[in-house]
Amino acid sequence: MGTEVAGQLLITAGDNPQRLRSEAAFAARCGVSPLPASLGRIDRHRLSRGGERAANSALYTVVMVRMRYDQRTRDYVARRSQQGLSKREIMRCLKRYVARELLPLIRDASPHPPPTTHPRSPLDDL
Repeated sequence: MGTEVAGQLLITAGDNPQRLRSEAAFAARCGVSPLPASLGRIDRHRLSRGGERAANSALYTVVMVRMRYDQRTRDYVARRSQQGLSKREIMRCLKRYVARELLPLIRDASPHPPPTTHPRSPLDDL
């Protein structure tokens, strides 16, 4: 991942990425959380139109590079294509996967320590 993409994702996470409760919250903030878009008997999803478009664009860049150069991703694309998914649906799945993969790395890069629980004091029971 390049510096522009990494910088955009760090900006999206904000000053304190510890406040993002889950990877689903980060995915929603990036605009890659799936929404049901089913018609009749066809069960499918689409990406949320909300969220930060620049972060979505950064994830798109990561997915496009992985689809071209990463063998694991190319195998995944071939397998999902055989299952009947379109390229657009495969990219939606990959964006969500990348967001899930990057959130722990963003949290580790944060200068803020994660919130800790305070140890119980014997005086708490009084």
